[in-house]
Amino acid sequence: MSRNILTSSIKNASFSIVFQILFRCITFLLNAFIIRHVGQTVLGIMNVRLLLLESTILFLSREPIFKACLTDTKSHNWAQVVNQIWLTVPLTGIISLLFVYVWMHVLSATEDIYLLQYQYGCVAIAVSCVIDQMTQSVVLVAQSFCFVRLKVILDTIYVMSRTIIFVVIVMRYPHYAIHAFSIAQVLSSIIYCLTHYGFFYWYIDELQKRANEEKNSIFSNMQDFPFKSILELFPCVMQNDGRFLDIQLCKLTVSFFKQCIVKQILTEGERYVMTISPVLTFSEQSVYDIVNNLGSLAARFIFRPIEESGYFYFTQIIKRGEPIIGQDRKLVLEASTVLSQLCRVVTSIGLLVVTFGQSYSYTLLNLYGGKVLTDDPLPSTLLQFHCIAVLLLAINGVTECYVFATMSDRQLDRYNYIMVIFSVIFLLISYILTSICGSVGFILANCVNMTARIAHSIYYITNTYRNTRYKPLSGAVPTGGFVIALILSGILTKISQYKIESGSIVNHILIGTICFTLTISVWTYENRNLLRIGIEKYRRGSSTKID
Repeated sequence: MSRNILTSSIKNASFSIVFQILFRCITFLLNAFIIRHVGQTVLGIMNVRLLLLESTILFLSREPIFKACLTDTKSHNWAQVVNQIWLTVPLTGIISLLFVYVWMHVLSATEDIYLLQYQYGCVAIAVSCVIDQMTQSVVLVAQSFCFVRLKVILDTIYVMSRTIIFVVIVMRYPHYAIHAFSIAQVLSSIIYCLTHYGFFYWYIDELQKRANEEKNSIFSNMQDFPFKSILELFPCVMQNDGRFLDIQLCKLTVSFFKQCIVKQILTEGERYVMTISPVLTFSEQSVYDIVNNLGSLAARFIFRPIEESGYFYFTQIIKRGEPIIGQDRKLVLEASTVLSQLCRVVTSIGLLVVTFGQSYSYTLLNLYGGKVLTDDPLPSTLLQFHCIAVLLLAINGVTECYVFATMSDRQLDRYNYIMVIFSVIFLLISYILTSICGSVGFILANCVNMTARIAHSIYYITNTYRNTRYKPLSGAVPTGGFVIALILSGILTKISQYKIESGSIVNHILIGTICFTLTISVWTYENRNLLRIGIEKYRRGSSTKID
């Protein structure tokens, strides 16, 4: 393909960060609206029980096939890939039937007043997941051919439509909030599907008419675009000279499927423990979920887009399963440098969260939920501990995205067994610590889990580059000036919390803003070369018109 993979990955990460900020701001305000006007129990049912059902269905049915199909897109037989990605639809249907039954008849029941709405919610989640999977062929094509802005625009439309539909119904019928949630899920999925297919119907038609006429148009660099009709994005339509499916991608999918089962448990483990065992009520679950979402703002805003773009970048640059020494030296150097700088960025952000989170957790909860979240000191304690988990989550996300992007099939299978061990240990520790420490136990168990996964990733990366001159993990060590700035900021903001916040929350926030600005200034000065390279790559990407 003629597109620059690194530039497109940087643009994808930057646009995704903007989208995640918008999405989380909307979710932030929506949760505040729900907890103040509808109630904590309803929020717990929607945000923990129903969204966990959606996450479970989508992760197991979509993630393995999508990740496999995203590997080395330059070499794809697209007829086989389209056939394979459409397997997610029947797979989602089967998985949905299984888990909807479990959610409705096996797990602990909700209160009678919410039972009928909850059952409708389970069915609505399953329907929206199937609709979402019908969109995956166009989503895969959009990402493979670097339609960066398209992804952000359509994802924004999806989130805005879901939010608006939900709020409009709840404002009119506040006692039917779960029904509103269900309707919003289904309708927004339909909008998401139709907008994707609508764009590519227009794009393919225009590409056929204008590709050879306008050298500087958005179509001029897409001569390798393989689709000549929107129908070719459906299975068994595109001309295929080989087998129905790509056998190598099937094997890779099986490896990712094993991995995804375990990763889902590790990612959503605390919600599964909450859902399966009666350690917390729905109301307590909602409080934990709010704190978890607030504590994960940096992870969702920044770390996840960086991880997704990093995974795509490394899959295209480094050949999976082949020794580093035998690969293109220029590409290996570039990949090593990118990994090092990604580690530097996410570690620095994680340290900022830890430093300022200790002094501003109570402030954030007070502004967000008022007395509902601050009368009890537990939410503030939860958020402070969660800040430490964010640092570990940041390091794990970047290192693990490299590991998953470069491991061979055999290595992935071997790692799946290691992940099984991590999962079992994590669930046991979660249950034990939660019984002893309450909600804090979930966060402590996550910290143990992340530390173990980071250790494995460090071992793999170090072993990969053992006989080379590259040190891709060196970026994870923060610079001296930045560390000193963090320590001073932590001391000053802690003093402000105890001496100033009770008298003036505005002055407390002002002191934090000044300390944060000075700390960022120190980091910017020490990493000015990194910022210069990043800006140059972004501008180079903006000068092309292929997204």
